[in-house]
This record gives sequence, C-alpha cells and structure tokens, in this order.
Amino acid sequence: MNDDFDFDLSQDQWAALRTLRNSAANNRLAKAYLVDSLVRLGLVVIDDGVPAMTPTGRKVLVRGSCRLLDLVA
Repeated sequence: MNDDFDFDLSQDQWAALRTLRNSAANNRLAKAYLVDSLVRLGLVVIDDGVPAMTPTGRKVLVRGSCRLLDLVA
C-alpha cells in the first residue's frame, strides 16, 4: 500500500468511512467523534453541516478495502 494512503483506522472509523460512500447515509452517522477523527485525518470534510468524503478519503477506502479483507480472512 502506498504510504500516502496508509492509515491505521479503527474498525469504527472504517465503518464510518464506508457509510459516507453513500451520500444519502451521511445523516445517519450518530457518532460525531468518529467524524471528527476522520476530519482531522483529512478523509472527511464538513460541508454545510453534512460530512462528505474527500478524494483522499475515497482513495484510502478503496486501497484499504484489500487490507480489511486480509483482516477478516
């Protein structure tokens, strides 16, 4: 994995990032501290009070998906 996109996210952070893939689900994120942590990492931005994934967040999610599959196996 490229170092630019190698983030050591918790399972909850991965779940929140996956939830943000679907823009309709953005309002269902109940844990503000998870969103705040993703904002600090530059993976999410808050636009008019609604969290949205950044291009970097999308890359991390796509590249991290393989890593997550390895953890499950």
